[in-house]
Amino acid sequence: MTQTTPPRRSAEEQTRLDAELTELIEQRITFNQVLGLKVQQLLPRLVLRFDMRPDLVGHYHYGRLHGGVISAVLDALGGGALMVGLGDRHAHETAAQVMHRFLRIGTIDLRVDFLRPGMGQYFLAEAEITRLGGRVGSTQMRLHNDEGELIATAAAAYIVS
Repeated sequence: MTQTTPPRRSAEEQTRLDAELTELIEQRITFNQVLGLKVQQLLPRLVLRFDMRPDLVGHYHYGRLHGGVISAVLDALGGGALMVGLGDRHAHETAAQVMHRFLRIGTIDLRVDFLRPGMGQYFLAEAEITRLGGRVGSTQMRLHNDEGELIATAAAAYIVS
């Protein structure tokens, strides 16, 4: 028995999906706007950037990034990475069909390890999908400052269906 792979979406439809994913991450999830998240790369892994601002400071004396900001960024990143992964897994679907899949995504568990003080002009966060099952997806995330220092790591599980 021969199993055929469904055709991948067209380049035009992939461009549409990439634009929709970027808009979702940067604009439609309004808390991500508060964080100032900007998509730097979607594939092969999601990379987000945000600039240090006074309203993100957690330690007033040292001007360090607030731990809650770090956690929220890594959580948003993990969920976003799974969105990108679902888009790639369902490469035969249109952008609209894939975007509909994201309605059920939610965080189940998040563990953050704070490794260094959050100091820097800007920060880059990247995620790797470690498992994408039918109901649950898992990710590992990293946050670096503008000098390349590893600030925090995280691991998370999300409901994806």
